Amino acid sequence: MKSIITKTCMLLVLAMAITSCNQPEKKITETKTEETATEAEVVSETPEYYMLRPEVEKAYGYTHAVKIGNAIKISGAVSMDNEGNPTAVGNLEQQMKNCYADLEKILAHYGCTFDDVVKEDVFTTDMAKFLEVAGYRTDIYKNQFPTGTWLGVKELAIPEFMIEIELEVHKSN
Repeated sequence: MKSIITKTCMLLVLAMAITSCNQPEKKITETKTEETATEAEVVSETPEYYMLRPEVEKAYGYTHAVKIGNAIKISGAVSMDNEGNPTAVGNLEQQMKNCYADLEKILAHYGCTFDDVVKEDVFTTDMAKFLEVAGYRTDIYKNQFPTGTWLGVKELAIPEFMIEIELEVHKSN
């Protein structure tokens, strides 16, 4: 009998956990009234999507950035033109600069700068060359470097891409 009760309780807990996973994310914010009393207000956080190159992104099946609350996730930027063709082929330094130019446009869309970046992940097919030109990042991150990871990879989505940079951003209200 104890075994049946234990299993039933476990199933109920599992069902409650699964049900709570399907609930929309909510954020509780505090507002001050005229009497300076604090009351809680529940605000739903709806994702805000942004496409830098809508036709290219739709063709490949991704969105370049999404903001939820104060967090912004930016997909890996690569060196491409508005039609999705690789640019600066064979030139990792210029590809890196092109990536940062695109990332800056996305940050600006959300009213952010590179000072708001908390994580940067770099994927490159030529780590030795990247290390030679990585000093350019001091022109990008003037106040503080974000956390991040640099990974040498065999290849990226298109063979001509030599570098891909993705960001995570936190924007305070």
